[in-house]
Amino acid sequence: MRWASGVASSSSSRAHAHPSRALPVGSGAGTLPGGRRAVRAGSGAGSGDGATDAGAASGSASAAAAAATAAAAAGEKKLRVLSGVQPTGSVHLGNYFGAIRQWVDLQETHDPLYCVVDLHAITMPHDPQELRESTLSSAALYLACGVDPERSTVFVQSQVPQHAELTWLLSCATPLNWLERMIQYKEKRVKQGESVGTGLLGYPVLMAADILLYDTAVVPVGEDQRQHLELARDIASSFNHVYGGRKWKKRGGRGGSVFRPPEALVTAQGARLMSLDDGRSKMSKSNPNEGSRVNVLDPPDVIAAKVKRCKSDAPVGIVFGDAERPECENLLTLYQLCSGQTKEGVAAECASLSWGEFKPRLADAIISHLEPIQARYADIYADKAALHAVLNAGADTARETAQATLDRARDAMGFVPPRF
Repeated sequence: MRWASGVASSSSSRAHAHPSRALPVGSGAGTLPGGRRAVRAGSGAGSGDGATDAGAASGSASAAAAAATAAAAAGEKKLRVLSGVQPTGSVHLGNYFGAIRQWVDLQETHDPLYCVVDLHAITMPHDPQELRESTLSSAALYLACGVDPERSTVFVQSQVPQHAELTWLLSCATPLNWLERMIQYKEKRVKQGESVGTGLLGYPVLMAADILLYDTAVVPVGEDQRQHLELARDIASSFNHVYGGRKWKKRGGRGGSVFRPPEALVTAQGARLMSLDDGRSKMSKSNPNEGSRVNVLDPPDVIAAKVKRCKSDAPVGIVFGDAERPECENLLTLYQLCSGQTKEGVAAECASLSWGEFKPRLADAIISHLEPIQARYADIYADKAALHAVLNAGADTARETAQATLDRARDAMGFVPPRF
């Protein structure tokens, strides 16, 4: 399960120092069900859930960047972006096109924080050595995909202890039945049976803490995370009502809201990739079939084999827009994303091809697209000292922002402030 991203207002420019040794890098509002506001934007910084036009993702991210540039020129506050991906399993093309590639464009006009959400990764049974290695690997991959530590704060979630402390404070203020009704908890509880841990139950509270720690204003989410965002809003509003406002001020506090309830961000449609073995299910790390996804670090021969074996269909012609042919739609979308062509160009090129002719082209396009990323990743991951320096600097910056929020929550709840 990936973590959703968020955007918050930031009136100050970056004041933190990054390691002098730079790592190589690559190049309207609506209404939700229930009356929730939805902010429409094209950043695409979340899961990449969407429909069919894959080109819309990068184009709308550029449009969002242009809009943010205009806002900055008009003297408006800079936007802070917060996003992260779990270090469980390998980062696949769905993660890359749906989230990480969009982060790069947002660096131009926003104040981004990108984290490896390793605390979320331990809600299920895990291998400690694998967690450590995959955490560093995920961070290196962020940088290899184009996240620049000179323009973004990159950190590991567990290295900012405010996430865990705020989670406990929020857990004590969150009714148990709010968590028991979460759909993902219900589904995984059935799968795990008696072995299900309390971490899985409290997972949404940790996600709420992630969001609220940075005064996140809007959060891009896919449908599988929408309920978690609604819970974060409910937790923030309930906490403000119980501990904030005039009651807080009468106790000598600042008064007003402790947390800013986040809004949903409607992300750009089009970068959602589906499983290679089922065109109606999204590409996922949790699918036990390794052939269901192409991982960003898969070697060329593995990519070619996965594409050769991926599910296709019988009808002649490879076309967009046929709801009865989800695998066809998915593979064409993947080809469009990796080749950089327009949807019209791909449609014209592939309309008369057979699957035997198309699949080698698709494999070549994926391999060519990933080759420079894999080369940069190898260089970055090999220099652990430089990688750790980036993560340490990022954690320092994140802790400073998170501590200010945590101090508000502690004060509102009545804790004695520390004296050093």
